Amino acid sequence: MRYLISQVVNRYRNLAIIHLVPNILSATRYFLAIPMGLFVWHSMWIPAAIVLWIAITTDVVDGRLARYLNVQSSLGGLLDHSSDAVFVSVTLLSLARLELVPLVLPICIALAFLQYMLDSKSLSGMPLRTSALGRYNGICYFILAGFPIMQHSLQIFIVEEDMLLLFGWGLVLSTVLSMLDRAWTLLGRVDK
Repeated sequence: MRYLISQVVNRYRNLAIIHLVPNILSATRYFLAIPMGLFVWHSMWIPAAIVLWIAITTDVVDGRLARYLNVQSSLGGLLDHSSDAVFVSVTLLSLARLELVPLVLPICIALAFLQYMLDSKSLSGMPLRTSALGRYNGICYFILAGFPIMQHSLQIFIVEEDMLLLFGWGLVLSTVLSMLDRAWTLLGRVDK
């Protein structure tokens, strides 16, 4: 992956727009959330799987490319994390309509991201303050969103839907715990 990025960047380094590409890649997930939500809502699994893989690819490449180009920024971090939150929330909301994940999960994700953004003071240009639990939750949101989509698109059902629902409830719990941990940490900083 690093070799591929270096080849593309070296070829187009003289173009000023190359430094915007990581943020453009992050922002695409905002726009991908709309068709993803519609595809899942209407059980159009193959197009949903294609959109899912495009979203995963942009999520993997955007940060690596930003670091390679040395153009990391608070705005880029906010774009990356917020587009992930929007994408998985919309996807999981559509999956909840099909009763594949708990309806409360996308709501918890939106609230957790809002808390994460506000207590990091990211709107004032501060970098986002991540936590290990929040990072693992973010990865698991993508896994939970992707599993039913891939199973339905391939017609290979490795994990039963009841187990996906149970995993979803586990993520609700870990998301609430992450929010409580962030609140506790914030209160501890305010008291000092």
